[in-house]
Amino acid sequence: MKKYILDLRVKSVEKVGGRYSLLKLTHEQPLPEMVPGQFVEVRVDNSPSTFLRRPISINFVDRDANELWLLVAAIGEGTRHITTLKPGDTLNCVLPLGNGFTMPKSSSDRVLLVGGGVGVAPLLYMGAEMKRNGIEPTFLLGARSAADLLEIDLFRRYGRVCITTEDASEGEKGFVTNHSVLGEKFDMIATCGPKPMMVAVARYAYKAGVECEASLENMMACGLGACLCCVEKTTEGNLCVCKEGPVLNIKKLLWQL
Repeated sequence: MKKYILDLRVKSVEKVGGRYSLLKLTHEQPLPEMVPGQFVEVRVDNSPSTFLRRPISINFVDRDANELWLLVAAIGEGTRHITTLKPGDTLNCVLPLGNGFTMPKSSSDRVLLVGGGVGVAPLLYMGAEMKRNGIEPTFLLGARSAADLLEIDLFRRYGRVCITTEDASEGEKGFVTNHSVLGEKFDMIATCGPKPMMVAVARYAYKAGVECEASLENMMACGLGACLCCVEKTTEGNLCVCKEGPVLNIKKLLWQL
C-alpha cells in the first residue's frame, strides 16, 4: 500500500476523559485508503525535547467528512504536545503504515474485538468496517473505572458492547478475561491494549482454538522497519512490528508458550 507524507489540518480536538484527546484531521485532497489496524507516524513540531515521530493508531476514517481520527493519550512530552493543538493547526503525518487486521468474510462469523485503555482505538474503525460489510461484532472493552472508558457511545453504533472495570463502576468487575461473554463461542478474536491483557486474551484464544490477532504496541521510531527498535521475537524469528505488524496472528507470537 502506497505511503504518503501529508500536512493534515486539525478540524477539532476533543477531550474524551482524563489524559485522552480525540483529534479529527482533514486534507484538501481525499485521504488515502487506510485499513483497520494500521497507524500513522506523527511529527511533533515546536517541541525541543521530541526528536522522533510518534506512532498513533488509526481510530476512525470518516469518508463522507474526509476525516482521519486519532485518539491520543497524553503520556510523554510528544503526545502531550500533540493534544495541545488547536483547530486550524497542521499535523504532519506519514500514513498509512503497517498491516491491519484480517477482516472476516462471512456474515455468519462471530467476531469478538477486545480492547483496553487507549488500545480500544483501532477497534472502532474495525467495527465500523465490519458493520458496513454486514457483520456485527461484539466489543469487549476494559478499563480501571467507568471514567476511563473511551468512545463507548460510538462503539454501540456498530455492535454489542460488553464492559469490564476493575472497580465495578460499570459493567462486570475484573479484567476482560473475567467477562461472562467469553463463555460464548466466537470464530475470531482481535485485540489491542496493554500487553498483559493481550497475552491473557491470546492464551484464552489459543486454548479455545479460536483464531486471534493482536495489535502490538512495541516502541516504534521510524515506522518503516529501518531502525529495528520495535523488534518482536516470533516463531519466524525477529520481526519488525512497524512493518510486519503491528497486527500479528498469535500463532506467530511466543506468548502462549
